[in-house]
Amino acid sequence: MKRVYLVIILGFVGLIVAMQLLKHDPVKDLLSSLSPEQKGKAIFALDDPKKQDWHFFPSTMFNREGLPLKEMNAKQKKLAHSVLKSMLSKSGYEKTLEIMELENVLRSMGQDTVMRDPGKYFMSFYGDPINEDLWSMSFEGHHLSLNFTVSGEKVVASPRFFGANPAMIPEGPRKGDRTLATEEDLGFELINALDASQQQKAIFQTESFKDIVSGNLPEIDPMKPVGINYSELKPDQQKQLIGIIDLYLSNMPSKIASERRQKVMDEDLSDLYFGWVGAKALGSAHYYRIQAKTFLIEFDNSQNNSNHIHTVWRDFESDFGRDLIREHMAKAHSH
Repeated sequence: MKRVYLVIILGFVGLIVAMQLLKHDPVKDLLSSLSPEQKGKAIFALDDPKKQDWHFFPSTMFNREGLPLKEMNAKQKKLAHSVLKSMLSKSGYEKTLEIMELENVLRSMGQDTVMRDPGKYFMSFYGDPINEDLWSMSFEGHHLSLNFTVSGEKVVASPRFFGANPAMIPEGPRKGDRTLATEEDLGFELINALDASQQQKAIFQTESFKDIVSGNLPEIDPMKPVGINYSELKPDQQKQLIGIIDLYLSNMPSKIASERRQKVMDEDLSDLYFGWVGAKALGSAHYYRIQAKTFLIEFDNSQNNSNHIHTVWRDFESDFGRDLIREHMAKAHSH
């Protein structure tokens, strides 16, 4: 009887091992499917300086490296989307698709079909994801810049830029649809939840900025704190502020998001500020900024008659995995 149980147990263990071996890695599957010419466009050295040369302009306005979706066959496009699904949460992936689909909306509104092209989103890999533990990737195009650095089980996902033009679709069958609506609405809810004296502290400028202030610099330092401090908020307002931070983190898979959230909550929250500029309701230009010791969030809706959103998450030490790469290199040199 013991032998029978042993056979069953060994068989079960063998099945688990087999299932692990059969488990696909989306990145390796995509890279293995590329032709030599495609690999030449998609894969770069880990320290390639252009890795940090990021932007959110349309491709006709910014020369990107990487392999565009339009140069992939149907199978490769499917694999590329599998990569995105593995690097983002369900909501983050769906948001990415919504933003890309806005290119078709702009086309339908009569804009330049060369500039407005959902095939002109570029995937780039830095290092050797097939054979090495340390590598980076980006997915970038108009109003999207998603940057990931992987070191074994650790992942850093910043800078993360999501934008929307039009933020609210003004015409056609999807009239009234809003992309990045929750990012906007939660900001409105918080600024309008503050009393007059709190708003006086939170609103640090009357006229809204024309864009995010941090721009597309490869590396940024904390800005001068502006707005209202976390400690000056009531408990419900503090929850609202953390709720906005959680929303930006929710674009990442839950494990990565919860780890990053824990780091936020472990920080000295006396360094956490919420600042507002401009209108407190839809229709006119507005902007908000959330800054803490290690990160910055910016939201801007000022362009195109306040129907054009830019949002960004920046990590002061971790953008492009700088701290992760340093940690990896230090371990490698210690062995």
